[in-house]
Amino acid sequence: MDFLLNPNFAYVLLVVGFVLALLAIVTPGTGMLEVGAFFLLAVAGFSIYRIGFNLWALVILVLALFPFIYAIRKPKREWALALSLAAVIAGSVYIFPGQGLLPAVNPILSIVTSLLTVGFLWFTVRKTIQAHFARPLHDLGKLIGQIGEAKTHIHEEGSVQVAGELWSARSEKPIPAGSEVHVIRREGFILIVERDDQSKK
Repeated sequence: MDFLLNPNFAYVLLVVGFVLALLAIVTPGTGMLEVGAFFLLAVAGFSIYRIGFNLWALVILVLALFPFIYAIRKPKREWALALSLAAVIAGSVYIFPGQGLLPAVNPILSIVTSLLTVGFLWFTVRKTIQAHFARPLHDLGKLIGQIGEAKTHIHEEGSVQVAGELWSARSEKPIPAGSEVHVIRREGFILIVERDDQSKK
C-alpha cells in the first residue's frame, strides 16, 4: 500500500478522477463515469489525507467546478471552460506540499498529464456542448401532413420519398409502389402513411 503514499501516483488518480467527474457532469445518466470518478477520487482522497495537502490547492480544485458548470449551461463560454481547466491543473499539481514554489509532483509527469488532460477535456467538452445546443438538421414534426411517393410496396414495411429524402414507412392498408402517400404520424424514424385520396382516382 506504500504506492498510495506516492504523490505522483496520487496525483494521477486525482486528475483522472476529476476528468471522469467533469465528463459525468456533461453526460450524466450512464452511471459508469460516476462510479469510476467516485472510486478514483476516494482513493486519491485517502492518499491526500495520508500524505498531507495544501488547503488553498484543495479550495482551487473545488472552485474549478463552478466555471465548468457555468460553461456547459450555454454555448460560447470557452473562457469559463478554460478557467476551470486551469484551476483543475493548478490545484492538482500543488495539492501536495512541496519545497517552496516547486510542487511535490514530478514536473515532467505534471506537464504531460496537464497537456493530455487539457487537450482531451477541451475537445470533448466543447464538442459535447455544441452537440447539446445544436439545432436539429430536420424538424421531424413538419413531416406529418406531407405528401410523398411510395418507392416500394408499403404495408408492414416499405419506403417512401418525403421532403426529398427516403424514409422507412408503414401503413395499415397495403399501398402499391408509385402511389402518392400522406404522412399521418411518426413513430421514431418510421413514418406511418396512408394512400393519398388523389392517387386513388
